[in-house]
Amino acid sequence: MKIFLISFALIILYAGCSERNVKPIIDRTLNADELPAQESWNATIFFTDSGATKAVLATGHLRMFEKLQMTLLDSGVHVDFYGIEENITTVLTSLRGKVNDATKDLYALDSVVAISDSGVTLKTEELMWRNKDKKIVSDKFVTIITPVEKIQGYGFESDQALRNYVIYNITYTARNDSL
Repeated sequence: MKIFLISFALIILYAGCSERNVKPIIDRTLNADELPAQESWNATIFFTDSGATKAVLATGHLRMFEKLQMTLLDSGVHVDFYGIEENITTVLTSLRGKVNDATKDLYALDSVVAISDSGVTLKTEELMWRNKDKKIVSDKFVTIITPVEKIQGYGFESDQALRNYVIYNITYTARNDSL
């Protein structure tokens, strides 16, 4: 019986040590350009100019695509905008967004809310923060709520502190006399 077990073990060992190479299956449908060059969770990005902080962006999931020069932001976006004295002037939140890596322009998408330190609240579905002139712009429907009024319309431009803003096609205005 011992000889039988040893012979059986040698046969199994010999069969497992064959010189046959196993080639892995390669998925040729996957395009490497569609994969992010970098990916991060709970990421923070600092926007600076001459050493001064201009904005700090935090997101739950970040994917950077080098060839597209685009960074996609998912799982919530939170941006703190800073003024000249490096104090927070505006806080912007959205569900998702993207950053044009060439221009450093930020696009906030889906349930966008911006609240300034002066009490102005902006609500829209999409807006862009232009890095070159530090302006917030949108061609979508916007709602501005201040301590004294509510304005709605299409098309918007403002400084990043929401102090000097223009709504281009106003559809609704109301004074808030209760405050």
